[in-house]
Amino acid sequence: MSRSALQRWRVPLGFATAALFVAFSRPSWRSLAAGVPLAVCGAAVRAWASGHLRKNAELATGGPYAHTRNPLYFGSFVMALGCAVAGGSGWLGLLLVGLFLAVYAPVMRAEAAHVAQLFGEDYGRYAAEVPLFVPRLTPYRAGDARGFDRGLYLRHREYRALGGLALILGILALKAANLFAF
Repeated sequence: MSRSALQRWRVPLGFATAALFVAFSRPSWRSLAAGVPLAVCGAAVRAWASGHLRKNAELATGGPYAHTRNPLYFGSFVMALGCAVAGGSGWLGLLLVGLFLAVYAPVMRAEAAHVAQLFGEDYGRYAAEVPLFVPRLTPYRAGDARGFDRGLYLRHREYRALGGLALILGILALKAANLFAF
């Protein structure tokens, strides 16, 4: 599958993967206790990132973008990892994480090329200092000092990711309580 096809299909693939994950997961209260906090941390990273992103208008270098060039995808990865742990199935978790990386690695490279075209040398300097995916511990010193913008969070409709996470975790909790057979 080409990069552009992966970019177009990543959301529908995510929904299909989530449905299969929920169907075959075997959560317990213990797996939920371990996975839910991790998944919530991922959602928090996504929320933080969306409040700093002025897509295609400005190069985002502040907030979480001072640690990784792709905090939205990193947050999604942490959410997926948390869901994998909460789901209580090792093989299913490995499949979920592997699929995530297989889809998003080329998408991140394609988006990096797009942002490089938009912002040229500014992006080149930023990319030389800030990792593509795994966050650096210290923030990028030349990063934008602007704070979180709640309006951006709402405009990007990031609350939908939190709603989707709540739905998946709710179903896993119902399965753990033997109240939902799927």
